Amino acid sequence: MGTWKSRGLRGSTLEELINQSNEKYRLGKLALIQKIPTPIKPISIEKETHHITLAYFDQKSTVDYIGTVQGIPVCFDAKECHAATFPLQNIHPHQIQFMKEFEEQGGISFIILYFTAKDKMYYVPFSDIMVFWERAENGGRKSFTYEEIKKEFEIRSHSGIMVHYLEMLQKDLNQRDRNEREE
Repeated sequence: MGTWKSRGLRGSTLEELINQSNEKYRLGKLALIQKIPTPIKPISIEKETHHITLAYFDQKSTVDYIGTVQGIPVCFDAKECHAATFPLQNIHPHQIQFMKEFEEQGGISFIILYFTAKDKMYYVPFSDIMVFWERAENGGRKSFTYEEIKKEFEIRSHSGIMVHYLEMLQKDLNQRDRNEREE
C-alpha cells in the first residue's frame, strides 16, 4: 500500500471542508449557509427501483452556496486550481450574471479559490472577479494568476473551522464601507 504524500486537503474535498465550516457557523449562530445541489437532468431511470441510472449535469446551476451571515445575504462558489493560473472558463456566464444581480440586490458575492499546488486558499471578492471577467471580455487574458490575487484575503483555519471565510467576508465589507465613504 502506498503512502500518502500530499500536504493539501489530505483526501477531503474543498466542498466537504466548507460544508463542515458552515455547520460550525450554524451551530455558533454566526451564519446559515446552504449548499445548493447541482441540478441534474435524468436520462434513464430504472423502472423497479426508480433509481437514476444515467443523468447529465444541468449547466444552469447558479452558485455552490447561498445564505445569510448576521443578516447579510451571501452567495459564493468554491473553485480549485491546480496551477498558478485560474482559467475564467471555470466560471460560467450565468454564474457571473447571478452574482452580479445578487450584489445589485444588496448581497455579497465571492469565490473561495483553493490553489492546490500552493496549498493556499483565498476569498476572491466579486469586484475582483469582475475586473478579471471584463478584461477577458475586452480581449485580454482569459485567466487570472496567483500573483493577481489579493494576498490579504487568504483564508486560514481557526478555532476548528477549516475554511474560516467569515474573517475575509468582514474584510471585504470593511473595504466596501471605506470605498463608499471615499466616493
